[in-house]
Amino acid sequence: MKRTVLLAALLALLAAAPVHAASRLVIEGAGFGHGVGMSQYGAYGFAEQGADHAKILRHYYTGTQVGILNGGTSQVRVLLKTAGRIVFTNGASVAGGRRLDPGRRYVATRGLSGGVTLRSASGRVLGSYESPLTITGATGGFQVNGRSGHAATDGRYRGSLHLRAAAIGGVSAINALGLDDYVRGVVAGEMPSGWPQAALRAQAVAARTYALATSKAGDGFDQYSDTRSQVYNGIAGETAATDEAVRATSGEVVTYQGKPIVTYYFSTSGGRTEDVENSFLGAEAAPYLRSVEDPYDTASPRHRWTKQMSLRSAQRRLGRLVQGSLRRIKVLRRGRSPRVVSAEIVGSGGRTSVSGPTLRSKLGLYDTWARFTIITARGRRSDGNAPSTPGSSTGGAQPRLARASMHRNRAGTISGRVDPATAGRSWVSVQRRNGQRWVPQFDLPARASGGYAGRVRAAGLYRVVYRGVVGPSVLVR
Repeated sequence: MKRTVLLAALLALLAAAPVHAASRLVIEGAGFGHGVGMSQYGAYGFAEQGADHAKILRHYYTGTQVGILNGGTSQVRVLLKTAGRIVFTNGASVAGGRRLDPGRRYVATRGLSGGVTLRSASGRVLGSYESPLTITGATGGFQVNGRSGHAATDGRYRGSLHLRAAAIGGVSAINALGLDDYVRGVVAGEMPSGWPQAALRAQAVAARTYALATSKAGDGFDQYSDTRSQVYNGIAGETAATDEAVRATSGEVVTYQGKPIVTYYFSTSGGRTEDVENSFLGAEAAPYLRSVEDPYDTASPRHRWTKQMSLRSAQRRLGRLVQGSLRRIKVLRRGRSPRVVSAEIVGSGGRTSVSGPTLRSKLGLYDTWARFTIITARGRRSDGNAPSTPGSSTGGAQPRLARASMHRNRAGTISGRVDPATAGRSWVSVQRRNGQRWVPQFDLPARASGGYAGRVRAAGLYRVVYRGVVGPSVLVR
């Protein structure tokens, strides 16, 4: 009988009183990147522990060996940019058999017949050529202006420049150069040059192997100059320390059963890497890209992280994946790390299946290693006729804290829901703001649905804490 009276009184309060409501999605995560292969911060940690680069590589690429590349020096073709006009200068000496002045600027555009038209800086046509037009330069390299992507706006590059009429329109600027010259431009773009030599050498071997195993990325080129392949900064990316790492590992590659492998790498594992098929949608399992413990990546600022947003903001980011109003994000399957492999977006109007990588992209997360907690809270003013039990809840259980007697008049109620919740085992701690501190008031049980509700003794700013996750603050007045 008492439970029925309490519930009826509280429902009457919730129906009549002014409301202050807020919501929060808290995402507790680990790692930064796709989670497959070598963790760069983990490599740093191994190097600090005294491991050499071969040991680092064998740890992350299961069952592999570090061997010497057979077949001599390879050439890599890197897409620098596709644009309506490509400007190059400073070192270019020959274009399709035509002598150029190395000190002048030249402009390449797409020709009417699908070839490449070469102009002087003033716009005078110097010639039309079949695609690709090859530009060679001095040993100091040539410069291409107006770079896009992750590198600088202007870049100087070794090797030669291939100008190709692009299928999508405009002209593609492609840098063709030797494999190790390419790796020199990659290592510092992918790893801080001040890191230990063992880590830099591991990065150099991984970059070299990746380039060999993933050649022919597109029309007339092997690699992108950004994170679609590897970050390549040309001569600007070369440093003494990274050049030393490339020289010391010249010709070395990571092999499995005698063949170079795709040496995926990323920033931070959070303590464990992931099986490739759990991170890359549609990827086949590979014996050398298995989940491994990663004990030394704790120096990373993304080893552990937290991201939070309102439910409204989360729903806006998720867009059409939400049917109705966002209620929860339910993880269906995790990998070994445990990164999210698949999940459901649960809305008031239905459920939508989603992959872990899609969740990461939509919500702007550092990694798919994530746990999702939703806390909503509503503060309401009381009408002064409530029963006198402190912290009374609709769940029927008595709170575990703050059982002292109170006056009949109440300031109001705090209610809401938490997710995920377990019936009989989920409790929220109610806290009240007192100056600069949050002071615990009492605990409330959450129902199987995650709902909770209770009375507070005084007006003020309140919040609930659930499983260590802090919910939004609401005003009771």
